[in-house]
Amino acid sequence: MADVEDIKSVDELRKAQAAAQAQGANITNYSQWEQILEDFETAGIQSTGTFDGDVKLHEQVMEKIEAFIEQAQEIQKQQELNPKNDETSKMDNQTAQDKDQVVKANVANGTSSAILADYMKYYHMLS
Repeated sequence: MADVEDIKSVDELRKAQAAAQAQGANITNYSQWEQILEDFETAGIQSTGTFDGDVKLHEQVMEKIEAFIEQAQEIQKQQELNPKNDETSKMDNQTAQDKDQVVKANVANGTSSAILADYMKYYHMLS
């Protein structure tokens, strides 16, 4: 059973392997194909139905994944080389927090001044 067609899932492959073994044969490259189909199932990729087609598709997917990983590593290297961007954003965040604190302090001072003025007014009225 060298040529098996229209195998779209791991379950179908296992059934075909069991049928082949019942006849005293094996599916060529069964282990490799099973691993490829499991990878496809995990990634949500549909099988081509043939071993050769799945091998080519798997290679293409792996190349894209490797390219994505390389791109992510390049981005990470650039971020490590340019920590100023992170420091700048931290400074901007700190400045915004400082402005908030100033506003809160002004409101607190104004409120306490109003309370103190009212207290003094009532104190003098009662005296």
